[in-house]
Amino acid sequence: MPISENARAVLEKRYLIRDEHGQPTETVDQLFHRVAGAIAAADARFDPKADVDATARTFYDMMTGLDFLPNSPTLMNAGRPLGQLSACFVLPVADSMEDIFDAIKNAALIHKSGGGTGFSFSRLRAKGSTVNSTGGVASGPISFMKVFNAATEAVKQGGTRRGANMGILRVDHPDIMEFIGCKNDTHEINNFNISVGLTEAFMRSVEQGGEYDLVDPATGTVTGTLNARRVFETVVASAWQTGEPGIIFLDRLNRDNPVPSMGEIESTNPCGEQPLLPYEACNLGSINLVTHLKKSGGRYVLDKKKLGDTIRKAVHFLDNVIEVNKYPLDEIDKMTRATRKIGLGVMGFADMLLYMGIPYNSEAGVAQAKEVMELVNAVGHQESEKLAGTRGAFPLFGESIYQNGRPLRNATVTTIAPTGTLSIIAGVSSGVEPVFAYAYIRNVMDNTHLIETNQILKDRLTEAGVYSEELMEQIVEQGSLQHVEGIPEEIRRVFVCAHDVSPIWHVKMQAAFQEYTDNAVSKTVNFPNSATREEVAEVYTLAYKLGCKGTTIYRDGSRDEQVLNIGKVAGGREEPRAETYEEAVLSAECENGACVMRNIKPRPRPAVTMGYTEKVKIGCGNLYITVNYDENGICEVFTNTGRAGGCPSQSEATARLVSIALRAGVDGDELIHQLKGIRCPSCLRQKGVPVTSCPDAIAKAIERVVKASQSGSALPPCPSPLSAVVPGEPIIPRPGMTPAEAKLAKYCPECGSPMEHEGGCVTCRNCGYSKCG
Repeated sequence: MPISENARAVLEKRYLIRDEHGQPTETVDQLFHRVAGAIAAADARFDPKADVDATARTFYDMMTGLDFLPNSPTLMNAGRPLGQLSACFVLPVADSMEDIFDAIKNAALIHKSGGGTGFSFSRLRAKGSTVNSTGGVASGPISFMKVFNAATEAVKQGGTRRGANMGILRVDHPDIMEFIGCKNDTHEINNFNISVGLTEAFMRSVEQGGEYDLVDPATGTVTGTLNARRVFETVVASAWQTGEPGIIFLDRLNRDNPVPSMGEIESTNPCGEQPLLPYEACNLGSINLVTHLKKSGGRYVLDKKKLGDTIRKAVHFLDNVIEVNKYPLDEIDKMTRATRKIGLGVMGFADMLLYMGIPYNSEAGVAQAKEVMELVNAVGHQESEKLAGTRGAFPLFGESIYQNGRPLRNATVTTIAPTGTLSIIAGVSSGVEPVFAYAYIRNVMDNTHLIETNQILKDRLTEAGVYSEELMEQIVEQGSLQHVEGIPEEIRRVFVCAHDVSPIWHVKMQAAFQEYTDNAVSKTVNFPNSATREEVAEVYTLAYKLGCKGTTIYRDGSRDEQVLNIGKVAGGREEPRAETYEEAVLSAECENGACVMRNIKPRPRPAVTMGYTEKVKIGCGNLYITVNYDENGICEVFTNTGRAGGCPSQSEATARLVSIALRAGVDGDELIHQLKGIRCPSCLRQKGVPVTSCPDAIAKAIERVVKASQSGSALPPCPSPLSAVVPGEPIIPRPGMTPAEAKLAKYCPECGSPMEHEGGCVTCRNCGYSKCG
């Protein structure tokens, strides 16, 4: 396979079958044979004489040639006992306690199987409404979202893919204002992406500055009114602050609902590109556009013949997925087979433009998007029509919006998905996003730090005779090519990164793909940190005017700007907000000669730390302990257990509590005193174990660092954060962070590499980690 070592590492880490000891039992090549054989087997269900082996070879060649890849659950589970191959599901949430907890149970089963879930909470009665059965008071949608979030947190600990959710609330729900701000605290509801469901009527009211009605979902009666423009501005302000909520245009989703007789589309999958009816699943896959280029007259052009052939094979592949899929619920099996939705999209679009010499932020780039997607959509529907001729139309075709046209095998054919880890495997840019960065520092083993450079740029600079490591360091420092001296103007014009592309061009590109896409387009509009709320509002308005079905924005660094809040003291008196930990200390009150801080949270975690990692033998394997410090002293502790076992949850809990205590000002010696000497039978039974328990090992690791600092041994100073890098200065992103910390620190919690925001999720291009799986 023509894959990079990094891609191979991602496949080996996340996709290969492993034994009970965590050791791979298949190779990368065997993985693709497994998937190809399992998916091709569906042919025999329609034609007993079908040459299944030939189809398997076709599918194998298409995947190993990196022309097409299916969504991750298909690569992970095809040909295995679990057999759950879908990436996304939507579950209904009806307005009763029984239905709510049925939805939670069903979501847990889906997350366990490797899928993500979308929910609309719009049917739940408003906070404070009367509950007729008990005479009590309803707690409202947001309170139940927190229950769903907690269930996801519990399930995802043991899964191969992390569980992810989408939560949507209609803009006319009485609790809409609470919903808009429910994630302004970035530690709340952190297993959800959220979007506000906007209507055409609401958007007209925004334009006119008028009022609109809030409607009780239980009775359909109007409960009040709000000013549409003020609500819209509140959505904008929250998105500017944290990147959420996104927006979904509900009327547009239902305008293209292929089977309106089955109900309204109320929600999407976690990244927003797949609108689904309750209990529907969708099977996604993406074509790598880079492998569909050819040289003509010394320039790269699209190989339309090869692309058409791949589209047809990919539609065949995805329709087969529906047949062999083992769905986690009977209701999902029934509904998915009734509509047979597939979502074929593309990846590597930005790289394709680079090869063709076309800037992403140009009319030529937008025109190329339309040309590519028009072909994918047209040929995809032709193949679906062909399959309907031999296999039959989707069962609900007679009730669909297509009923007076030619039969189709699939109710929808095209979707633009984010492609997170798939694009890493293929070695190309993700989905239809611009290149996020052309050079960055990659953290590898033994604290070695290498500059990773986009290969297309490296080749162009080499051809121009200007490539050097020093030039790459300048690109890392500035985050862009645009102001780096020594780069030819033509190269700067073409090689634009996500932050060089103005938000308007992001939206124009999304609209271009949406024009020829059945479902929706996953796209993040990236803003610089300096962007204003007015610019965010402009993007949302343009997305509405250009026909997008929804959009997500992210302002660089917006989630880093949380401040310390003293909160309330006894008697309900509000204390002033402290902007820094030092201000909080200065504002402490003194009682009986002792100064105390009221309700003070720990100081924020520094952007960059340094530390020591120690391997300690414990009774049930090995424990790896990292003690980190900054200029103010020890600030955090992390633990990881080796493959042989251990008590990861207990040791992680201890490390987290110690970290919080250290950043809250608790003396390190006191923590050592409390933890040192705690005894664990598994450690005491084993010979040669130098500690009495995991807490004892943690205490001793902290003690060694404390003693080193007290003995006059100078601890190395922390390097500058990534935003302040200078050429030649090492950068040490810190692996081992929790996902919540990673969102704030911009580094991957598994490998320490920079994270990218895409489709409402964060993804590591180095190791394949994703918040959304």
